[in-house]
Amino acid sequence: MAKRPNKKARTAGKKPRKSKYKFIKVNKRNNICSIQLNRPDFLNAINIEMSQEISNVLIEAETDRKITAIILSGNDRSFCAGADLGRMGSKPEDRFDMYRERFNIAPNRQLYRVLCFYTKPVISAVEGYCLGGGFEMAMWGDFIIAGKNSQFGLPEVRHSLIPGGGGTQNLPRLIGPALAKEMIWTGRRLGADEAKELRIVNHVVPSGQALKKAKEIVSEMAKNGPLGIMMSKQAINRGLDQSRFNGFLGEGDLAHMLTFSEDRAAGLTAFKERRRADFKGQ
Repeated sequence: MAKRPNKKARTAGKKPRKSKYKFIKVNKRNNICSIQLNRPDFLNAINIEMSQEISNVLIEAETDRKITAIILSGNDRSFCAGADLGRMGSKPEDRFDMYRERFNIAPNRQLYRVLCFYTKPVISAVEGYCLGGGFEMAMWGDFIIAGKNSQFGLPEVRHSLIPGGGGTQNLPRLIGPALAKEMIWTGRRLGADEAKELRIVNHVVPSGQALKKAKEIVSEMAKNGPLGIMMSKQAINRGLDQSRFNGFLGEGDLAHMLTFSEDRAAGLTAFKERRRADFKGQ
């Protein structure tokens, strides 16, 4: 009887599976959905197609119970240098159509909206440039891990523009309005250490180690109840725009909703039995 060819022999000559994504790389492994921006010749600047691809992956991963968190990354040189300004512009007759499109049609606007309401943790692992729309995308996530070589900034005023992806709203909430105005009005860039000092980033790690650190944090998250993570994210994000009293009431409602979940019962039982719970996300 002829021997069955080994795996290496069977796969020899086969073409690698072609990715359905052109401007990002996606990897789902160990409870993590990693989205790597992949336009290295343009410092990973965001174009319309990249925005749509990222949104599609985020939407798909949100209901995948195997995924604890999303990690956004670029390469060692650049996380994302901002929007692809080379493709900006409009014909005079199209400008009011563009005004309408920016609410519900424009893919880059949809990406920011998806991130704004996303229910799972989103961590940005930043190396190199994190500027303009790239910085805005990172701020829409939950927190940032920065390699030592990182640079953060909103340089839009240098082109007679303003941050249009939430930068004028998210940055003041992180560092206060006075410092945010200075950054935006001068276009000044911050290094990783200064960004950490201003609480823009959670951790500064040696260059090239941001993604590794982000994965380590997600591995700790994955041990915990995914519904507790989801509801606590809701409570924090909603409470930031409410009075402390209304935020407290909202927190109570979200905490009460968990009493109907199987995971809460499993967590309490595991606590009594001094073991780790097996959460199912239901």
